[in-house]
Amino acid sequence: MHLKDQIALITGSARGIGKEIARQMAEHGATVMICDIVEEDAQKTAEEFKKTGYQADYFTCNVTSMQNVEEMANKILDKYKRVDILINNAGITKDNLLLRMSEQDWDAVLSVNLKGVFTCTKVLVRSMMKARKGKIINIASIIGIVGNAGQANYAASKAGIIGFTKSIAKEFASRNITVNAVAPGYIQTEMTDKLNEKAREEIFKKIPLGQLGTPQDVAGACIFLASQAADYITGQTIVVDGGMAI
Repeated sequence: MHLKDQIALITGSARGIGKEIARQMAEHGATVMICDIVEEDAQKTAEEFKKTGYQADYFTCNVTSMQNVEEMANKILDKYKRVDILINNAGITKDNLLLRMSEQDWDAVLSVNLKGVFTCTKVLVRSMMKARKGKIINIASIIGIVGNAGQANYAASKAGIIGFTKSIAKEFASRNITVNAVAPGYIQTEMTDKLNEKAREEIFKKIPLGQLGTPQDVAGACIFLASQAADYITGQTIVVDGGMAI
C-alpha cells in the first residue's frame, strides 16, 4: 500500500488524528501538505516531519472560507502541480444539550465540519478531474451513525459528511476519482486522557473490543483507502470503532 510520489493534503493535520494520518501517509512515501488554521502549529508539524526525513510542506487555511481554500489550493498547485489525495479531517466540537445549544455553536460546528468538506472538495477535485484520478477521504464519526445526546450539531455534521460522500462518489466515479469516509469511534486523545476512571469504564462497556482506538487505527484505514488496494472501493464508510455500532 505504498503512496510513493503522491501529493496528499490533510486538513486539520497539525495535531491529533490529522497529524497521525499525515505521518503515516509520509511513512508510506507521500509528500504531505500539512493544513491548519494556526500557522505556527502547521509549520511546527511540517518541520518535525522533515527532521524525520519525510517530505512535507505546510499551508494555513480556514476551511469555512471558499476564498481561503482557493488561495491555499493555488499555492499548492503552483508548487506541486497536483493533489492526488485529499483527506478532509478538520473538525471541531461544541457540545451541549439541544435546549442549551446556542445558534452560534450550531453554526460553527456545521461550518467547519460539513461546509469545510464541501469547500475543500469542490476546489481540489478540479485538478483530480483533469488528471482523471484521485482519492478523497472524509473523516466522519460513529456519532454521525448512532447519534449522541449533547452532540446534535456534531452528529448532524458527521451524518452530513456520510451523505455527501455517497453523492459525490457517484458524481466523480466516471473520472476515476474515489470518495470514501472513515468513521472513528472512541479514539484515545488528549480529551479522553482527561476522563475519570468511571467515565472510561462506561465507555468501555459500549465497545465489544473493550478498549479505545488509537489515532494509528484511524490512519491505517485512510492509508488503505488512499492506496491502490482500494481502487475499486467508492462511496463507502469504514467504521473504526471496536465494534461499538454492532
